[in-house]
Amino acid sequence: MSVMLGDVPDVVHPTPSRPTSRPRRAGLGLVVAVLLVSVNLRIAVTSLGALLDRLGEMGVSPTTQGVLTSLPVLCFAIVGATAMAVTRRVGVDRGLAIALLVLTAGLVLRVLDGTPALLAGTFVACAGIALANVLIPAIVKEHFPGRVGALTGAYTAFLSIGSAAGAALAVPLTNATGSWRLGLGLWAVVALAAALAWAPFARGGAERRSTQRGAPMWRHPTAWAVTVLFGTQSLYAYVMMSWLPSVYVDAGFSEEAAGVLLAVSIMIGVPFFFVVPSIAGRMRQQGPLIAGLTGLTVLGWTGLWVAPEQGAWLWAALLGAGGSVFPVVLLCFALRTSTSADTAALSTMGQSVGYLIAAGGPFLVGVLHHATDGWAVPCALLVGLGVVQVGAGLLAGRPVTIDAPAGPAASQVRTGPAR
Repeated sequence: MSVMLGDVPDVVHPTPSRPTSRPRRAGLGLVVAVLLVSVNLRIAVTSLGALLDRLGEMGVSPTTQGVLTSLPVLCFAIVGATAMAVTRRVGVDRGLAIALLVLTAGLVLRVLDGTPALLAGTFVACAGIALANVLIPAIVKEHFPGRVGALTGAYTAFLSIGSAAGAALAVPLTNATGSWRLGLGLWAVVALAAALAWAPFARGGAERRSTQRGAPMWRHPTAWAVTVLFGTQSLYAYVMMSWLPSVYVDAGFSEEAAGVLLAVSIMIGVPFFFVVPSIAGRMRQQGPLIAGLTGLTVLGWTGLWVAPEQGAWLWAALLGAGGSVFPVVLLCFALRTSTSADTAALSTMGQSVGYLIAAGGPFLVGVLHHATDGWAVPCALLVGLGVVQVGAGLLAGRPVTIDAPAGPAASQVRTGPAR
């Protein structure tokens, strides 16, 4: 799923740290801090999705609920694209500290009285996440140069665990405290804990430079195929995070059980995220693999359409496994380009435009659900979207290299997963 593991390009070239500083910084405390930060990178989204029905009962309008589901991906597209301007001024390490403080402030703001506070707080919290999405891969590269793969896998797994925790615990916390505001507001404590854990490592931070050669990408059909693929898989992921609990509630499940089903879907996707990219990297064409994984997603939404109660656990598992298209499309950023600068340019295009495509998905699904008083039309739309994703995947998976004209010399730029 888009587990919610994302989705912002790491277009950063870290300036090497002084040799004397690395042994001190790359210790157990730094590992713990990075993992604790990662836990926070989707909680704000999934915890809110699990409580959408409860918010409706409290008077939050269907339109506002739809806006709330679209705000995260809009923030990831817009704020993530401007993150490098922040880091050029304050550095990556301090930039992450700012991101965590912004996230904490947003989580507090959104539980203050009134719908405007809910909307503004959600935007602020997701803005903090968007900035952190960009910075975590750069920090892993900077402080763990010999263990980038292991640390990337670890922080991605913890991101998924946090995402699942937000979905599974939001309703129980609300019931235990007697207030949805407290149930959501308690996640600010987790974000603050991450900020405190990161504080000792935020004292330095040299400027980071980004280099993008994006113009040729916008004219290349393969680049657009990769972009559409990123957009469709992100749309699937954020629709699932936002509305899957509501689908199960309307099918007769309790809110607690619906949240657990979303958490199960997210957690099932975790091992696939580790295995699928290795398989894809050994294939000459990734299109057939993308088509097969998309088929799992289509089966999941078809099942929710025709028999949501009878096969609830199976549909959740299929959606989780099908979401592993996400790491494959990240791999396509590198496979379809010949230089790291071109990889960064394709990643920037794919993720910024892709998130804009995805942003409308949760909103449209919510509007269709409330207009038809059911889930048949939204599920049919999501099943049909599979045709678009398969087509984009077959084009994006071809062994084609997108070559940008040589330009001014640039520092090496790398892309990395950030969902």
